Amino acid sequence: MPDLPQKKAGNTTRTDLLVALARRENLSIRDLYKRVAGARGHYQIIGTPKTLCDMMQQWVEEGAADGFNIMPPSFPTGLTDFVTLVIPELRRRGLFRSEYTGATLRHHLGLPMPRRRFQR
Repeated sequence: MPDLPQKKAGNTTRTDLLVALARRENLSIRDLYKRVAGARGHYQIIGTPKTLCDMMQQWVEEGAADGFNIMPPSFPTGLTDFVTLVIPELRRRGLFRSEYTGATLRHHLGLPMPRRRFQR
């Protein structure tokens, strides 16, 4: 990875992370592009529904994750594939709920209801 000119203004955090990754793993610019293009720089799991579930289950059981943000490569087909192929396997393993017990997000997260600010 060659040295890059310093930006005079603006946020460089993402750039700094990508340059550090390239240098740490001795990646060329092309290698770096191939690494980050598909998942927009995020960790990417590619495989069968079982492979995805295995990785997600391992991360949850080892305390590395307590939830996931899913970013399918295409919409709506990628999301549809995840919902119809991966979620049933996660449910079979007891890792994805099939119904909610409460009526609000606060309830699901175990948070108390705030006191009404303008209550009489």
